[in-house]
Amino acid sequence: NCPTSHFHTIQLHVTSPSLTHRHSLSLSLSLALSLQENPDLSLQLKMPNRTILDRRLLLLLLILLRFSFFYSSSVTIQALTSPTDISALKAFKASIKPSSIPPWSCLASWNFATDPCAVPRRTEFICGLTCNYNSTRVTQLVLDPAGYSGTLTPLISHLSQLTTLDLSDNSFFGPIPSSISSLSNLQTLTLRSNSFSGSLPASITSLKSLESLDISHNSLNGFLPNPMNSLSNLRRFDLSYNKLSGSLPKLPPHLLELALKHNSLSGSLSKSSFDGLTQLEVIELSENAFTGTLQAWFFLMPSLQQVDLANNSLTRVEVFKPAGGKSELVAVELGFNKIEGHLPMNFTGHPLLSSLSIRDNRLRGTIPLEYSKTKFLRRLFLDGNFLIGKPPAGFFERDNPVSGSLGDNCLQGCPTSSQLCAPHQKPYAVCKQAYGGKPRS
Repeated sequence: NCPTSHFHTIQLHVTSPSLTHRHSLSLSLSLALSLQENPDLSLQLKMPNRTILDRRLLLLLLILLRFSFFYSSSVTIQALTSPTDISALKAFKASIKPSSIPPWSCLASWNFATDPCAVPRRTEFICGLTCNYNSTRVTQLVLDPAGYSGTLTPLISHLSQLTTLDLSDNSFFGPIPSSISSLSNLQTLTLRSNSFSGSLPASITSLKSLESLDISHNSLNGFLPNPMNSLSNLRRFDLSYNKLSGSLPKLPPHLLELALKHNSLSGSLSKSSFDGLTQLEVIELSENAFTGTLQAWFFLMPSLQQVDLANNSLTRVEVFKPAGGKSELVAVELGFNKIEGHLPMNFTGHPLLSSLSIRDNRLRGTIPLEYSKTKFLRRLFLDGNFLIGKPPAGFFERDNPVSGSLGDNCLQGCPTSSQLCAPHQKPYAVCKQAYGGKPRS
C-alpha cells in the first residue's frame, strides 16, 4: 500500500568550477508525487540568485532524484498475505488462552493490524511463522516453547501451503483435528510434549508428503491407523509416551526410525508389519506388552542398527545360524522380558555389535565361548537370569574391554574381583529349584 504522495528534500553542497569565485552552492530539491491524481513530476529548484548550474550538476541531481523515487517506492510496498491464511492464523491464535501468552513470546507479537508476511519485521510477527519467497503464503508455523495452552483449531487446514507445523513443548490439549489431513504439502508434523488426547486421526495417512511425524509425550489413545504404508515418504515416526493400544499395523515402507515406546501395544511382532522395510535403522518399542517369539528375520533387516524391546512380555528368540552377509546391528536391548531357553548364538554373528542386554529374563544353560570373542562387543548385560557353568575366561583377560554384568545368575567360578560378576550370584537353593532339583554344574 503506497501513500498518495512523498516529499523528499535533498541538501547538496558543491563547488562549481565554472564559477569565477568558489561559492558554496546550496540546493533544496522538493519532489511532489501523486500516484492517483497526477503522474507528472513537479520539480522545483531553489538556488541563490547569482549561481549557475552546469550540466554536470544537473545530471547529478537527476540521478539522485531517480534513486530517491526508486528507493521510496520499493520500501513502501507491503506484502499481501493470502486472506485465507490470515483468517487461519487469527483462528489459530484465538484458540489459545490469552493468559498463556507471555508478553515476550512469538504469539504476543502477532498483531493483525500488520500484514503477517510483511518484511522487514521489527515489532510485529517477529517469530512463529515463515512465508514463501513472494511473501503471500505461510509455509512454516513453528512456535516457541512458551507454555501456550489451548486447542488446535480445525481451520489450521486452511494454511494449505504449510510444510512444517511444530507446536512442541507447550500445553495444547484436546483432539488432533482430522482436517489436518488437508495439509497436502506438510513434510514435518511435530506436536511433541503437549497434552493432545483422543485417537490419531485415520485421515493422517493421506499426508503423502509427510517425512517426519512426532507426537510423542502426549495422551493419545486408541489404535494406530491400519495400514500406514500409504505414508510413502515418512522417515521418522515417533509416538512414544502415549496410551496407544492394539497391534502394530503395516508400517510405512521407507521408515528410518520407529519409536513407539511406553504405550500399551500388544500382540506379536509380525513380519507383515515390517515387510519391505529395507531402510529401517532404529526400532524403539520398549515398555509395551508385546508377546511371542522374536523370529530370525527380525534381526536380519539389512539396515537395522539399534533395537530396544525392553520391558515387554516376549518369550523366545528364535535360534538361527548367523548370516554371513553384511550386518549393521550395533545395539540390542531385550532386558526385562520373559525370554526362556538358551542364550542365542545369533548375536555373535553380527560383527559390529557393541552392546547387548538380555538381563532379567529366564535364560538357562551356559554362556557360549563365542561371546567372549566378539570383536566389537563392549557392553554385555546378562544378569538376572539362570545361566550356569563357568563364564568364558576371555571375559576376564586384562585387555578385554567388555563391561556390564553377569551377576544374579547361577554361575560358578565367576571371579568376585571382576566388576562383571557383581553383584553376587543367586542362592544355590534358588538355582537348584529352577533346574528341577538338579544341582547346577
